[in-house]
Parts: sequence; C-alpha cells; structure tokens
Amino acid sequence: MQNRIKTALALSMALTAVAGCSKTPRDRLQGRWYGDSIENAPVDQLTKATGWVKGTAIEFNGSKVTVTLPAETPRSGTFKVTKSDGDQVTVGFLRPEGGLDEAQFRFATDQTLHWDIGAGRAIVLAKAKN
Repeated sequence: MQNRIKTALALSMALTAVAGCSKTPRDRLQGRWYGDSIENAPVDQLTKATGWVKGTAIEFNGSKVTVTLPAETPRSGTFKVTKSDGDQVTVGFLRPEGGLDEAQFRFATDQTLHWDIGAGRAIVLAKAKN
C-alpha cells in the first residue's frame, strides 16, 4: 500500500514537472530566426537560393512578427498559430487590410525551424542565440 502511494506521488510530481516545462507552439516560435539553408533546391539554383535564404529572417515577438527578405523592406504585422500538430505548426499572418496568409513550419529542434515553401522545398531557419 505504501509503495502505491509513493508511486502515485512520484508520478503526479513528474507529470506536473513535464506539464510546467512544455511550451506552446507560439512560445517556441518567439525570437529571431535566421535563414541557414534550403532543402531540395535544384542543383543549378542552389548557390543563388542559398544566398537568398541567408538574407532571410523572421522575428516573432509576442503576437507581432517581422519578416525580412533580401532586396525588400522588412514587413511587420500580427500573427497567430492557426493549427498545431506535434512539431508541425501553421501560422496565420494577418494583413493590415484584413486578409490572412498562412505558412507551414516544422520544428526539427527548438533551435531549428523548417519553413515549407512548396514543391517539397523548405527554408531551414536557425534561432538566434541571445
């Protein structure tokens, strides 16, 4: 009987610790992410595509987001997580005029994010270290 009580207490403490440590998808996105590489780019375009990716950055701060793309003015706005399934996250970017653009991301780790850009390609983003 005493072993059951100890086991139940240990289990409840472990579950509380795990629940307290888990982050929401929105929390995991927070911070600045820099373009690192591209997956599945055609070989003849790889050098150019990698150069473009290296100039890409996304910063999530609260419910605000700033997207920086090479040769363009950074764009800022509001975002929300519209869908989450494990490490897969769909982010909705709210347009000032009322539209919504969605993008799919996948966490490879808490420091590596894959941005699905279609046709089996993804931009690999690395989280900035504070």
